[in-house]
Amino acid sequence: METAAKKIEKPKGKGFYLSKKVGKAIMDYQMISPTDRILVAVSGGKDSFVLLKILRDRLSFSPVKYDLLAAHIDLMIDSRISNVLKDYFEKNGYNYYIEKLDLFKNNSESKIDCFWCSWNRRKILFQIAGRFNCNKVALGHHMDDIVETILLNLFFNGEISAMSPIQSLFEGKLTIIRPLAYVEEREIVSFYRNEDFPKFSYHCPHAKDSQRGYIKKIIKGLEYICPDVKINIFRAIKRIKKDYLL
Repeated sequence: METAAKKIEKPKGKGFYLSKKVGKAIMDYQMISPTDRILVAVSGGKDSFVLLKILRDRLSFSPVKYDLLAAHIDLMIDSRISNVLKDYFEKNGYNYYIEKLDLFKNNSESKIDCFWCSWNRRKILFQIAGRFNCNKVALGHHMDDIVETILLNLFFNGEISAMSPIQSLFEGKLTIIRPLAYVEEREIVSFYRNEDFPKFSYHCPHAKDSQRGYIKKIIKGLEYICPDVKINIFRAIKRIKKDYLL
């Protein structure tokens, strides 16, 4: 892999504010160090496209230089996705790798759900990272994802825990980073719609109503009486008053 040499202008407008939030998250959690080799997981969804672009754009002005590899796992459900992604990566000069994987070939319909699929794709991403000597894996989870995970764990698992912006694995050999941790989903949607990203109208045939979907509805309802509810929940996990815990 090679660091992108093409000169890219500093982001303007919505891109500037998103990049600023990403930069703050990177600084606060020390996500990226010089010479890091970062695998960016690109599913074909809006979050991963925005993450990839912002990390690439920041190379033009950030004093910290790093290498990027865009990686996509083709689940062989819809061939259009990998074909469009391949064209997009090549058109924009990204280093990329696409791996075909039929996760559904030897598994029953009842076994397949979002958690199972996510776990298997994550496993493959780690293998790809090792193959290309990447020490970081960047995922497109944003503030909404983190807040929803906090409530999911509280309501359904009976524990207080979150989706960490940075997580070290395998005795420090690999680190997961979530540079969009300070960015709300609505900001990503707005930026995505106004950029030249591929637009997919794809729905996974194995997707079912999920607990996360119910949590989204709860948060949306609460926003009518408390517009800052997402930010408050996000901040709360860092402002725990231990004297008032059991």
